[in-house]
Amino acid sequence: MIRKLTKNDEKLVLAFLSVEPSINLFILGDIEAFGYETDFQELWGEFDYDGRIKAVLLRFYQSFIPYAKGEFDVNGFVSIIKSYSQPIFLSGKSDIVEKFEQFEELNLGEKKITYFAECRSDIHLNLNTVELEVNKAGIDVVDQIIDLRSTIKEFHIRSDARDMLVKSMETKTARTYYTEENGVFTSCVSTTAENSHSAMIVGVCTRNDYRRKGLATAIMKKLFKDVIAEGKVLCLFYDNPEAGRIYKRLGFKDIGMWTMHK
Repeated sequence: MIRKLTKNDEKLVLAFLSVEPSINLFILGDIEAFGYETDFQELWGEFDYDGRIKAVLLRFYQSFIPYAKGEFDVNGFVSIIKSYSQPIFLSGKSDIVEKFEQFEELNLGEKKITYFAECRSDIHLNLNTVELEVNKAGIDVVDQIIDLRSTIKEFHIRSDARDMLVKSMETKTARTYYTEENGVFTSCVSTTAENSHSAMIVGVCTRNDYRRKGLATAIMKKLFKDVIAEGKVLCLFYDNPEAGRIYKRLGFKDIGMWTMHK
């Protein structure tokens, strides 16, 4: 049986998701920040005959994340997703997302598979004082952050990117650090889905004309220093082997594969 989840289900939901807390960072973070009763976020759960949760589906704006342990009612979740306007964005553990890819009516967009890694300790991190000036972004510079990201050809800037960034800043589920030179934003890095236990690193980028100057290293050090000091686990995606080697030297370990359709 699939039904919409409410605050009354929270104990069961958190126990179910906490088995893989890093993999479920997005769902756990959104529940903690926004709960169950908003116009932009909803959660559904599939229950077995004994009332235990088998699977969960999160909708955050037009993004959907399914999670399950074992077999689940894929058709039921597909019916829910289809009821929302296009385009939709689907992401999650690769073996779970694969079950949705056979449904052409979902009109899933470009597929990207990445490694999912986490860092639970700062023993490998070089947290020396940052030499370059690094700023923490406020809502007043959101447009400059979006503009910088839009210069990176590998990035896909969604139509609701600005609204989502503002919302995440307001709810403290994300933070962004940046560098600038003569009023030009030169590099930035963000977290997303921050909760009381973890934070996902996203959007590491440097404007083309300012690369190889240590800017990305400077903002990453600042982010590491602040997040680790709060006792949170750092998570990130990567698909570049060279980047993977760098992250592993910093203490990150692979914990699975993640698929995104955007």
